Amino acid sequence: MVNPIKRIPKEMFEPKRVDESLAEKIEKPSLSFWQDAWLRVKKNKAAIVSVVVLTLLIIMALIGPYLSGHTVQQNVEHANLPPRIAAVADVSWLPFDGTLKNRDGAILTPYEDRQITESYWFGTDSLGRDLFTRLWLGVRISLFIAFLATAIDMVIGVSYGAISGYFGGRVDNIMQRIIEILSGIPNLVIVILLILILEPGILAITLALALTGWVTMARVVRGQVLKLKNQEFALASKTLGATDYRIIFKHLMPNMVGVIIVNMMFTIPSAIFFEAFLSFIGLGLKPPNASLGTLIEDGFRVMLLYPYMLIIPSIVISLLMVTFNLLGDGLRDALDPKMRD
Repeated sequence: MVNPIKRIPKEMFEPKRVDESLAEKIEKPSLSFWQDAWLRVKKNKAAIVSVVVLTLLIIMALIGPYLSGHTVQQNVEHANLPPRIAAVADVSWLPFDGTLKNRDGAILTPYEDRQITESYWFGTDSLGRDLFTRLWLGVRISLFIAFLATAIDMVIGVSYGAISGYFGGRVDNIMQRIIEILSGIPNLVIVILLILILEPGILAITLALALTGWVTMARVVRGQVLKLKNQEFALASKTLGATDYRIIFKHLMPNMVGVIIVNMMFTIPSAIFFEAFLSFIGLGLKPPNASLGTLIEDGFRVMLLYPYMLIIPSIVISLLMVTFNLLGDGLRDALDPKMRD
C-alpha cells in the first residue's frame, strides 16, 4: 500500500535566525500626553474646522476695522445704505448689490438715488456709520470681555477649588457653603447692583461675569483634587517633605490642565452670550461703544426695513458660539484618556 504522506527532505528546513538587536525595537514612536491629544484632535473634523473659523474671526477682529477704508464716524447722508461689494455687485444671487426691497416688494437703489459712489461692504446704520468696521470692533470688545472674565474665573476658581478639595474637613465645608450662597444669587441681580455703583461698560460687565462665574470652575477643580490628592505621586511628595501649596500647584495642578482647558472653552461662549444679552436689554455697553449685543439690538429695532443690520451680527455671534462649543467637545474627547480609540 502506498503511503499517502509525502516525505519532505529535511534539507529543505532550516532554523529561523533571530536578530537579537531587533528584540527591543519600538515600532511606534513614543508620544507625550499633548502629542497624543493633538493627534486625536486632528481626527475630529468639527474641531479642526472650528479652529480655522475661530482663527479667522480673531484675525478679522484685529485687522478688520482697517480693511474697509471707512471709520465709525457719523455721516447722516450715508444712513441706512445696504451692503454693496463692487467686485460681486453683478452677481444676482448674492445680497451685496446695494439694493433693498421695501414692504411692497419694490426694489430700492439708495446708492444711485443719492449718487453715492462709495461701497459699504456690510452697509451702514441709521447714523451712517460703517457696519463692517463696527462689527469687527464689536467682535473685538466681546472677545476681550469674554477672555478677561474667563481668565479671572480660572485664577479664582482653580485656586479656590484646589485649596478646598486638598485640605478638606472644616475648611472644605466652609468654602463649599460660600459657593452655595453665591450660586443662589442670579447674575442679573449682580449686574444691576454693579451698574448702580459703577458706570455701565466693560468693567461692570467683566466684574459681573467674574463674581459668580468662577463657581463652576471651583467645583470641577475640587472634584479633581479629591480624586488625585491620595494617589501615590502626591503621597510620595508629602513624604519627602513638600509643602501643601507645592503639592497643589506643582504636582496636582499639571494633572488637571486638561479639565481646566476644557472648562475654559465652555466658559468663553457663555460669557460672550451673557455680554450680548446684557447689551441687548440695555444693561451693557453704551453708545458709541459697540459689541455684538449692541449691534443685534440696533438691528432688531429695524429688522423689517433693514434686515441686514440684524442678520450679519447674528451670524457672527452664532459662529462664535458654535465653534467654541465644538472645539470644547473636541478637546474634551482628546484630553480624556477614557476616550482613546
